[in-house]
Formats: sequence, structure tokens, C-alpha cells
Amino acid sequence: MSRIFSGVQPTGNLHLGNYLGAIRNFVRLQDDFECIYCVVDLHAITVWQEPDELRKSIREVTAAFIAAGIDSKKHIIFNQSQVSAHAELAWVFNCVARLGWLNRMTQFKEKAGKNRENASVGLYAYPVLMAADILTYKATHVPVGEDQKQHLELSRDIAQKFNHDFGVEFFPVTEPLILGEATRVMSLRDGEKKMSKSDPSEYSRITLTDGPDEIALKIRKAKTDPEPVPEAGADLDKLREERPEALNLLTIFAALADTPVADVQAEYGGKQFSEFKQALTDLAVASMGPIGEEMQKLVADPGYIDDVLRDGGTRADALAQPVLREVKEIVGLLQP
Repeated sequence: MSRIFSGVQPTGNLHLGNYLGAIRNFVRLQDDFECIYCVVDLHAITVWQEPDELRKSIREVTAAFIAAGIDSKKHIIFNQSQVSAHAELAWVFNCVARLGWLNRMTQFKEKAGKNRENASVGLYAYPVLMAADILTYKATHVPVGEDQKQHLELSRDIAQKFNHDFGVEFFPVTEPLILGEATRVMSLRDGEKKMSKSDPSEYSRITLTDGPDEIALKIRKAKTDPEPVPEAGADLDKLREERPEALNLLTIFAALADTPVADVQAEYGGKQFSEFKQALTDLAVASMGPIGEEMQKLVADPGYIDDVLRDGGTRADALAQPVLREVKEIVGLLQP
């Protein structure tokens, strides 16, 4: 069976974009793949994290995985720092990857902003660790959002260069899986910006632990425009340019309803956004409410979550260590 690897950063405030773009797809892939799902805490510390909040966030992401429906017995859920092979393989890959490749990574430029000289080396080398995450388990497929495609391309380049440099066919060239209507969910306050945990406005995102009243308020306050809901046949590229907030709400509805955007337009096109927002609220509450309730129960039992992570870490390490030993052998490193 083909193997999936993917991860979510534990930086708090998990939101609708995390769910539609990643976690829901993780659940759906369980029947067709062997799945390894990771809380990528080593990635989180590429920028400063308050230690107690980081521990809380690791448990929150784990709770989200379980509450959404990932089977921790059938598949593996763990936090990255439990398996030392990630960091060890990342160093080997640091010596395989080229500076030119990393200089082309657009996400570093976005995250570092104007203070690039003050960014951590970890933030710069983040994509190399991501490659190690994937290839430690020889994952054949990775579900990714549009913003992570470049990092997966780097992982493929590293795998191919490693294989070429050492004359082996060791690492697979991992394939991306891009799924769903809303792989890139935008802010409720600005349809040209991605929904983000770091946005200062609480009204920019629906978090996974929001209750019905909070979901309703955020959707009611979501930015739109004076025009009615776009009708069927409207050009989506034109909408993205001219009415990004309207398109964002359409795509969120389509993703939650598991239906094409065109079907949503056919049903609601020409109606006022006040009516459409009420329908979206009902759908969001029905879809997200049970997950939020279950998350809150799980977070209240940290011992259970820690047991899940400990078991997953042990199972992940059992897969990772033989791969790491073979890499060291290929590279020429002496081992006990």
C-alpha cells in the first residue's frame, strides 16, 4: 500500500483553512493509504514559541486529528520531535540541497519579510527538514495545499540528487495530492489574503473550537460587496480578481458541502448575501460543531493525548530508524 505523510504546525488557533485544506483530507485518505500524520513541532520553533503554549498547541493539533476522525490505532499520529531521525536526516539533506534551491523558496521571503537578516537559520532551512520528514518514511504521496507545492518540489529534487550522487534508487520521488474545492481558504476579512492563525483579527478566521454563536457572528461579519451572490456561469478567474471575498465564501460553502462551486452558484446565484450567509452558517455549524465539541473533551484529558503521541512516536521511530541506518551506510558514515 502507498504511504502518506503530512503534518500540521502546532502554533495555536487551528482554523477552517487548516481543516478544509488538510485535516479533512487526512481523514479521507485513511482507507486507501498507510497514513503517518505528524504534529511538526520542530518546524514550529523556527520562530519563537512560548514553551507552555507550544505544549498546549501540540496537544490541540493532536486533538483535532482525532476529533476529525483519524484512527490513531490504524494509522500513526505523533509529534515530530519524538523521532530523532527527522533532524539527523535533515542534516544529511542540508549537505545535498543547494543554496540556490533554498534561495528560490518564496515562503521564506514571505515569512522573513524585510528582516531577512534576523530570521533564524531554521526558518531558512525549513524546507530541507520538510523533505526529511517525508523521506524518513519513504512516503509515496503527500497531500499539500498550493502554498506547499514548492516545498514538495524541493523534496523531490533532494531525493533525486541523493539517489544520483550515491548511485542508488533509495528514496522515492514523492507525488503531491491536491484535493478539494477549497485548498486555499482565504481570510473572512480580506479575500486576497490566506486565512491565517497569525492575523490580528479574530473575525478573519473560524477556529475549530468556535461554538455556533461565534461561527454565526464571524460569517455575518465576513466581508462581501454590494452585489448579489455570483450567478452560475460567472468566470471564477474574474471573480478572484474583482470579487475575491464573494468567491471565498462560495468556495468555503462548496468545500463544506462537498459540491462544485458551480452548483452553489446555481442554487444561490442572484440572491442577497444575507440569505447566503445564513445558509453558510447553518452548514458550517453542522460540519464543524461536533469536531469542536470533541476537541474540547480531548484537550481536557492531556494524559490520553500524550499516550496517543507516545504510541505513535514509538511506531514512527520503528519505521524511521532502519531508513536512517541505511542512509548512513550509503553516505559512508561508520555506525556501531
